[in-house]
This record gives sequence, C-alpha cells and structure tokens, in this order.
Amino acid sequence: MIGADRCDRDIMNAINLCRELDMHLSVLVVGLAPFPMGGHGAMVSDAWILEREADVAAIKMRQKRIKSLANAYGILTDVGICYADSDGADEMIGQRARFSDVTVIGPDLLHQPDLKAPAINGALFHSGRPILIIPAGRWPTLRPATVLLAWDSRIEAARAAREAIGLMAGAHKVHVTMIDAKVSADATDIEARVNIAAYLTLHGAKVTIDRVPSLGRPIAEVLKQHAIEISADMMVMGAYSHSRLRERLFGGVTKSMIDCPTLPVLMMH
Repeated sequence: MIGADRCDRDIMNAINLCRELDMHLSVLVVGLAPFPMGGHGAMVSDAWILEREADVAAIKMRQKRIKSLANAYGILTDVGICYADSDGADEMIGQRARFSDVTVIGPDLLHQPDLKAPAINGALFHSGRPILIIPAGRWPTLRPATVLLAWDSRIEAARAAREAIGLMAGAHKVHVTMIDAKVSADATDIEARVNIAAYLTLHGAKVTIDRVPSLGRPIAEVLKQHAIEISADMMVMGAYSHSRLRERLFGGVTKSMIDCPTLPVLMMH
C-alpha cells in the first residue's frame, strides 16, 4: 500500500519481497480526497472540483508508473487505486487487504501522517490479515534467520503466531520472548510457555524461550533491546491487545512499534 507520491522505497521493498519468494504483487495507490469548504453539506466550488480531478490524475499516473516498474523486474502485479475521504479510506483499504497474504507498510507511508492512520487502521482492523511494518534503513526479508515472537498469551499474539508460522518454521531460531517483571514463575506462566513452544515445534520451528524481566522499563523498549541482543531480523507480535483509545492516551507496545520501529514487525490484531 502506498500514497500517490513519495513511495519509491516502499515499492522497491515490496518488489524485492515478491522476488524473494516468487510472489504476486498487489498494490493499492491511496489518495485522500479533500473535504469541501464548510463540510460535506456545503456547496462545492470549481476549485474543489479541479483539485479532486488533479488528485485522481496524479493517482492514475502513479498507477501506470508502478505497473511499468514491476514489469521491468518481471513481477506479476495488479495495481488498484483508492480515492476517498479520511473517514471512509480505512474501510476501503481493509477490503482490499483481505485478499492479500500480508499488507506491507513501508517507511515512506509511515512518514505521511494523513495517510498513515487510515492505512494501518484499515489493514489491521478491517482485513483480518497481518501487516508488515518496515522501518527506514532496514532491508526486509520473508526468510528471516532469527525471529522474535513477542508472546503474552493473548489472542492477538496467537493470531500473529499462526500467520507467521511459515516464516518461523523456516528460520534458524525463534525466540519466544515473554516480558515479566516477576522473579518466580507460577503454573499458568509455565503452561503458557510450554504450549506455545510445543505448537511452534510441531510446525518445525527451532524454539528458544526467553523470559526477560522488564525492571520497570516500558515493554516496547525491552522488546526492542532484546531484538538487538539476539540479532533478530523480524519481530512477530499481536497488535492492540488493549483498546486503541487507551493506547492513544497512555501509549502502548503497538503504538511504539508503529511510531518508532527498529526492525521489520509483523503484526496481527
């Protein structure tokens, strides 16, 4: 998924991922339509109509350029367009994402504030599919050697693990990472570790359990640091185990990973 401009890194990331596994590339070029002055019920002006026509023309031009670029790399590609106001864009994005294995959110899109929120919300909450967030300066791969699975036993983490099972089965090492400030483990904690380790092992993953104390630090900070220590190529995690409102007000792991990713992160709600 990309915007109508400033998307060269995102397109090349997606093309390289598809070349890696000989996959089909489906691109959605998204533009946000301006609201009429005075709101939806206001009389529209000639300037507003001209602005919309120019936006659509730019989106269609980007659509043609992406098709040409993908063809040059020998990638089978379909390129759709979405032009909607910000209130309806997330649902349209989600409907498109339902028919993809994963939605790639790259650094160019992450640096477009107006488009970032509807793109991520649409893909996470309206598609039933995972997203892959790629930060700037990182070379993404769908064949990671080392994966960090952030595990908290919640349903979102279980969904993420299931979606990433193929990636983890092919990795050299999967670090199931539990952040827990407690020194001793209770029976429930032990059972959770045993169950996820057994599940991944049955699917061919090479599993290590890492129980990392938070020591009062934010969980996102602990996960990012642990990813550095184990040289992880990718993090897999559930998204928004708490409500989005709570994350906006108080912060949270999902928000931190979206706003400041340090490695590619596969998320599933």
